Amino acid sequence: MKTILIVEDEKMIRQGIRTMIQRSGVPVEVIMECSNGEMALEILQNQKIDVMFTDIRMPKMNGIELVQKIQELENKPIVVAISGFADFSYAVEMLRLGVREYILKPVERAKLQEILQKLEKEVTAGQVSSENSKRLGQQQLKYMMLNEQITEEEMDTLQSEYENDFGLHRFYVCVLNPKEVERVREQYVYLNNIEENDVYLVSEENLELLLKNELLSEYVGISAVHNGIKELRLAYEEALDARHRAFCLNRECIRFEEQEKRVPEALQAEAEKYIETESKLQRVQLLGTDKTEEIVRVWNGFFHAVKTGRIRPEDFKVCMDSFFEEVKKTYRNILADDMETIKQFLCYYKYRKIDAYEAEFMEWLLNLHERINSQFDTNKNKQKIRQAMDYIQENFDKDLNMAVVSNHISMNYSLFSYLFKEYTGNNFVNYLKAIRMDEAKKLLEETDMRIIEISQQVGYDNEKHFMKTFKASIGVSPSEYRKNTRLQ
Repeated sequence: MKTILIVEDEKMIRQGIRTMIQRSGVPVEVIMECSNGEMALEILQNQKIDVMFTDIRMPKMNGIELVQKIQELENKPIVVAISGFADFSYAVEMLRLGVREYILKPVERAKLQEILQKLEKEVTAGQVSSENSKRLGQQQLKYMMLNEQITEEEMDTLQSEYENDFGLHRFYVCVLNPKEVERVREQYVYLNNIEENDVYLVSEENLELLLKNELLSEYVGISAVHNGIKELRLAYEEALDARHRAFCLNRECIRFEEQEKRVPEALQAEAEKYIETESKLQRVQLLGTDKTEEIVRVWNGFFHAVKTGRIRPEDFKVCMDSFFEEVKKTYRNILADDMETIKQFLCYYKYRKIDAYEAEFMEWLLNLHERINSQFDTNKNKQKIRQAMDYIQENFDKDLNMAVVSNHISMNYSLFSYLFKEYTGNNFVNYLKAIRMDEAKKLLEETDMRIIEISQQVGYDNEKHFMKTFKASIGVSPSEYRKNTRLQ
């Protein structure tokens, strides 16, 4: 069980009961103590207690008054009464009020252990049942937020079953990026993985508590205040809209009802040019040209217009979707290894704010621009690859690798790898291996050199590695190849 509260005015008895609980073998996360009924009631009103041990005779508020008061609480603890023999008549009254067990003073360790073991099973069973019910309820809330086609009958059923359980009276919906959550306070409802977002449902009085704790420093969208489960989907849509604005404006917290900043007409008209078809095409067509500075200027202007609220989130998304679609169509041969990166860029709101998105996007874009530039400088590239092929032919007997060859012709390593395969139809490793195997076959046919000498002659320091490579490529060992050619 999670929490036990000991209510007893005598300090030594309280500490004795605490020690017995700790040594009982029953796992308890938190043991709390207080000296009178008033203090106990305040604790019970503010947090959930699984089991309460309470004395009967105490100052300020006795045990009977305390048990009477807790009948009004939503989360009532299981109560165990502790008293002297002379108080038995009071204990009978407490049992009538729902007290589960009664222990006489002095408390016996064996009796306390027996009661704890029995209550542990009950609490655990209740917690499992409660968790299952809560999980089912959360699934229903997700269903309501994402489903536009809920019938009135379904809505009425869900309202009767869950509206009070989740406290959906004057509530807000908050949407933010997913993050690790260790513990969720009972004051609000946490729903994860809703369209790849985290969602909190929080009452009006607890919103500030949530913002100062779990949502501190997060980029979050907050709905207007709503009342009743039937407004849940609308509240979620408002929070999602506010979250998108928070992303675009680099703002940590935006409320749905917050007025958008008024932009002067001249600036607004200038910004709207970025979302025109001609501007969308220009951003694609500039790639691969010698206008690198123009590319940077145009994109900086576009992102600035978004961050200052001159381009709305929905228009930003349309522009970016259009850009990636055109880029994929125009440069599909070059983008073979970029598809996962593009998928990531299409999930705009996985980024907390647009500054982070812009930084990664611009780095990728300029890299793509450089690759396109290199790819379409065809004659120059063909000449360099021919130089590389000649260099390989002249130096295949040496310790050769792709880095050495790409450096020799002064070409970017990744670009060389891509272009070499494009022009030769083979990757560098297989191309080099084929040349070495052809030379090895020639030496086996025409000379009496030993295998180890041939291995070194064609660039393999390790004879066993050469023999294994030769057999894998030709189908027979070097010795068998020599024998077979001389039998012909």
